[in-house]
Amino acid sequence: MRIADFALERYFAKHEFSTPHILCSSDIQGMAMRDVLALADDDARQRWDDLTLGYTETAGLPVLRAEIASMYSGISPDDVLTFAGAEEAVYIAANVLLGPGDHMITTWPGYQSLYEVGRATGADVTLIELKPEQKWKLDIEALRRTVRPNTKLILLNVPHNPTGATLTHDEWRTVVDIAEAAGAYLFADEVYRLLEYNPADRLPAACELSTRGLSLSVMSKAFGLAGLRVGWLIIRDSELRARMMAYKDYTTICNSAPSEILSLIALRARTRMLARSRSIVLRNLQLFHQLCMDRPHQLRMVAPQAGSVAFPELLGDTTIADAADTLKTQHGVLVLPATVYGYPGNFFRIGFGKEDFDVGLHTFAAYLDTLPGATA
Repeated sequence: MRIADFALERYFAKHEFSTPHILCSSDIQGMAMRDVLALADDDARQRWDDLTLGYTETAGLPVLRAEIASMYSGISPDDVLTFAGAEEAVYIAANVLLGPGDHMITTWPGYQSLYEVGRATGADVTLIELKPEQKWKLDIEALRRTVRPNTKLILLNVPHNPTGATLTHDEWRTVVDIAEAAGAYLFADEVYRLLEYNPADRLPAACELSTRGLSLSVMSKAFGLAGLRVGWLIIRDSELRARMMAYKDYTTICNSAPSEILSLIALRARTRMLARSRSIVLRNLQLFHQLCMDRPHQLRMVAPQAGSVAFPELLGDTTIADAADTLKTQHGVLVLPATVYGYPGNFFRIGFGKEDFDVGLHTFAAYLDTLPGATA
């Protein structure tokens, strides 16, 4: 397979670990190992203490898969397949489901692998553009018009990265109906699910609504444990699940044994984990929202509804590419310009998941003071 470079990941590989203040990460601040272990119940602590560092089961630790299944309605542990993060699941699903002559639909701007891996299989990929004037929401009728007889996969990131947009319950059920009518699989990248600002906005998982719905999640986002590299896909279609598990034999084969136990600990303590994540995100979102309110001549943002990121716009004559470069090289602050997504305009991704967000934001605000028209 030949595949284009992953622009966003190359950007982070170059700058994330050398820039003091990261204002664009999509994950939640990681926890110290001792703090995770302090959450363990007796069973999980015993599993940790007795753990041997051998191979694990390809599908995932059975008790972990049971804990994951318990977060969904009508899902059994057998429906759960775990992976080394969400990225592996995206890669395998695209390669199992797609090939030359197939068609898939997804949205843009978005996480590059959600469409680039599909392209690399030889499938034809249609990108539906999300627009700020539509509050970054998916145009449902555009989706309906885009479906073809050979549409095999509809892949949607809900809640959405980088905009923080989501759908209403009725819109989401319409999407499910469109996929079912097309005979397509609906791959729902739900890694930001559980980070809704209003719990009433939380959508049912795609796997709960349809046997053709595939639900992706991961420990990195809502649970703030990116270093574990554990993700999962809910697949109710047993034949498809078997094909994906067989493909995994050519990638990671199995997960890290310590990561599986740590994931189990965190998921059993998910009420506390999620409360911590939401607290960090909502505090930082309020700080950035206030900055936008204070500087309407410099910043404009469609308010996100969920997740840990938003996609505001820098107003004025300074390009976001120049601003991002100056912030990085002269002020030690990293933002993610829309150019990394190949998206036009002066948009940039802001991430609300870091505990020192206020420090980086203070420096960002000071930089804005240096721009032409700062006091307009």
